[in-house]
Amino acid sequence: MSDMHDRMLALAGLAQALRQVRRVAETGQAEGTVLETALGSVFRIDADSAAEVYGGVPNVRPGLMLVRDYLANKGQDPLLPKLALAVTQLERRFVRDEDIAGRVHEGILAARHDAARLGTAHPDVLSKLGALYADTVSQLRPRVLVQGNPHYLGQAAIVAEIRAMLLAALRSAVLWRQFGGSPWDFLLQRGAMARAVDDLLG
Repeated sequence: MSDMHDRMLALAGLAQALRQVRRVAETGQAEGTVLETALGSVFRIDADSAAEVYGGVPNVRPGLMLVRDYLANKGQDPLLPKLALAVTQLERRFVRDEDIAGRVHEGILAARHDAARLGTAHPDVLSKLGALYADTVSQLRPRVLVQGNPHYLGQAAIVAEIRAMLLAALRSAVLWRQFGGSPWDFLLQRGAMARAVDDLLG
């Protein structure tokens, strides 16, 4: 697989995680399998490939379809690209802040045991990841602001789930950049991006 294919898988992981952030913020409900894929990616810090980070290409198929739609200017949710831009900007600050990046790494390793024992989407794991995000990444500026239904955004468990998903989105943003992803791609490489997505969708 080329770097562009890996880049598109990472971008799909980012889109997929943020789509869940939007869904949970609006409805209070996540899609179980998508949630598990996103949270699983957080714990696979030493994976050998982008596909392995997500447990295989099929697990990010919903995200690939989202990316395909936005590249063709057919995206349904105008807030999703804005969230994605905010997370990719946050990623730059995150990787430059060695203290926060180190604390996140340690926190993920500490939560790994519970994730293996209980499952990545267990409320206790979501709570730990949400608290980790709040204690570290939330300190960076500008913060990622999530809009949604105040009824759900006022519930601690929902907020923890959203923060855990934002941590997963940040993981994908870091991966995207590691494979050479850049905001310039959307201006200069749009055709190559679309072809790579089509290849991955098969």
